[in-house]
Amino acid sequence: MNRISETAIIAVLITLFGAQAAWSEDRIGQANGKWLNEIRTGILAHDVPMWSRITEEGGVDFNAELIFGYPEYPLFSGTLRTNLGFSLNSQGDTSKVYAGLLWGYVWDSGLFIDLGAGLAAHDGKLDNREDRKQLGSRILFRIPFEIGLLFGGRHGVSIMFDHVSNAYLARPNEGLDTIGVRYSYRF
Repeated sequence: MNRISETAIIAVLITLFGAQAAWSEDRIGQANGKWLNEIRTGILAHDVPMWSRITEEGGVDFNAELIFGYPEYPLFSGTLRTNLGFSLNSQGDTSKVYAGLLWGYVWDSGLFIDLGAGLAAHDGKLDNREDRKQLGSRILFRIPFEIGLLFGGRHGVSIMFDHVSNAYLARPNEGLDTIGVRYSYRF
């Protein structure tokens, strides 16, 4: 079994285990003290030239993310929550598993914004002279940004961008950007 398959299996199992554990404990619900607040899934363009100006990989990323409602903390009129997710590349290029903190704000109109910071583990190349990203470190910093619209009380559609890199703590540091559309379901 290759590394991409192992990463995919681990990421799917972690996500499914988290959702199953929440259901079995009957703790899914809106944030007020509930364990799981939201599930997001989507398709992302892989290695787009935004923050990282070099593109060497292709395909799309299939993304899934759990956003937890417990613990949550009010901060600057928004809410600080934790997340866990993965992005699996369709071509066998760099895939990742990530976790971190998200600060979110929702307006009365349903428009929402999320900003975050966290860490990602990936199966890509560290120092490669071929046609793949050179990421320099197995663990990377992750910065996500998402804007979207909630409708029907529980559903949402959004555009999400994320950047991963080693922040020049290792060499090389080409970084990797993804952008795409996601669907969300709030409990």
